[in-house]
Amino acid sequence: MSHKPSVLFVCVHNAGRSQMAAAWLTRLAGDRVEVRSAGSDPGAGVNPAAVEAMREVGIDISAEVPKMLTVDAVKESDVCITMGCGDTCPVFPGKRYLDWQLEDPAGQGVEAVRPIRDEIKVLVESLIKEIAPQPQA
Repeated sequence: MSHKPSVLFVCVHNAGRSQMAAAWLTRLAGDRVEVRSAGSDPGAGVNPAAVEAMREVGIDISAEVPKMLTVDAVKESDVCITMGCGDTCPVFPGKRYLDWQLEDPAGQGVEAVRPIRDEIKVLVESLIKEIAPQPQA
């Protein structure tokens, strides 16, 4: 019996970085990983520049909605990845915590968001190799 790893991406507004990371992980790992995202102070909607930047690589996040970070979301996740939200993520024993230092795309145009999107992809690819590598054929 294999365990499907669960990853929670957390940023303040759950409107940019965490949404892009969740979308990349969903696209690149498929059903090998359970993916969640949330924010410590969720915004009203997903950052339009993040939506556009992801659309450019064939990923549609326009229907996503920022979600409030809950204790249950953390409890149900194996890996919690924070992105600039400091100490607002509850800590539980036995969970793995990572903090990805990424520029905040809030208020920036798509030109500024593209490098953040690409950096997130590289980090997600590395995470997949570690927690959910492709099965050997």
